[in-house]
Amino acid sequence: MVIEQAKEVLKIEAHGILGLVDRIGPEFKKAVDMILKSKGRVILTGMGKSGLVARKITATLNSTGTPSLFLHPAEAIHGDLGMVTGDDIILAVSNSGQTPEINTILPILKKMGAKIISFTGAPNSPMALSSDVIIDVGVEREACPLGLAPTASTTAALAMGDALAVVLINKRRFGKEDFRKFHPGGSLGERLAIRVKEVMLTDNNVPMVSLGTRVGDALREINAKGIGATLVVDSEKRLKGIITDGDLRRTLLKKKDIHELLVEEIMSQSPKTIGEDQTAAEALGIMELYGITHLVVVDRSKRVKGIAHLHDLLGREEFRINGIPKSTSRTDY
Repeated sequence: MVIEQAKEVLKIEAHGILGLVDRIGPEFKKAVDMILKSKGRVILTGMGKSGLVARKITATLNSTGTPSLFLHPAEAIHGDLGMVTGDDIILAVSNSGQTPEINTILPILKKMGAKIISFTGAPNSPMALSSDVIIDVGVEREACPLGLAPTASTTAALAMGDALAVVLINKRRFGKEDFRKFHPGGSLGERLAIRVKEVMLTDNNVPMVSLGTRVGDALREINAKGIGATLVVDSEKRLKGIITDGDLRRTLLKKKDIHELLVEEIMSQSPKTIGEDQTAAEALGIMELYGITHLVVVDRSKRVKGIAHLHDLLGREEFRINGIPKSTSRTDY
């Protein structure tokens, strides 16, 4: 019974993907042309399981020559819309097309000048109607016996994302040498096996201020340490929060003068953390999942031990292309 059920799930999901084949047509070509002509990036957005699909498509596009970012739709309405420009292409993923958070931000993004592509199973949904290009990724049924958990639908959306990425690879003539720049192979594998404590920044290299510090002083600490953020700790160096470039931008949208504010008034209170004995691979996985470039290294009492930077996990040489430093300005947590 168990084996038969597992086979049935695979058949349903395979059928869902095969059902997309006949739907590849002018809309798909239009999406490809739109991305190729764009001077900006592809910014993916989605909630829940669709958000996870969008994150994976983001990673695939980035590693194959199409600059991409993931924009969390709920965070977008609280300041992260600032990462979008009128030159960008939005790729929204929602099977129902009814996701309130997405449908709230799409009209705003359109006013900014961004073009919108939707991956949805509901071509007449509000999300689809707000889009410039609609890619139908609907499936006949989910593999879930209750018909509730996204299963075949997320597989179909993911497969369509792969189809888009592969076509773009060919259109951009992205070759093996280009791929190697983003996948340094065995040396990277060896590096990612080491412990976080072997590559993290420690002691005076860690940007850090205490509770009660003025934002103006925190800004000086951020500039002095040069990694785009500062930790906020109590008197015993227990982690209480973090201030990133994104926090500063969002606060400046509300108040002109922020220098006299206290750090606890603007800090993010739940920065992502990791233990010093975890591997660099684990740290990289967390960074990829949340779209961040730093992790705070803490002990079991939440005391700060250091900070792990993406550059140091991969080796700073991997962030140079033809001798020119590669931009890594994203420092939000």
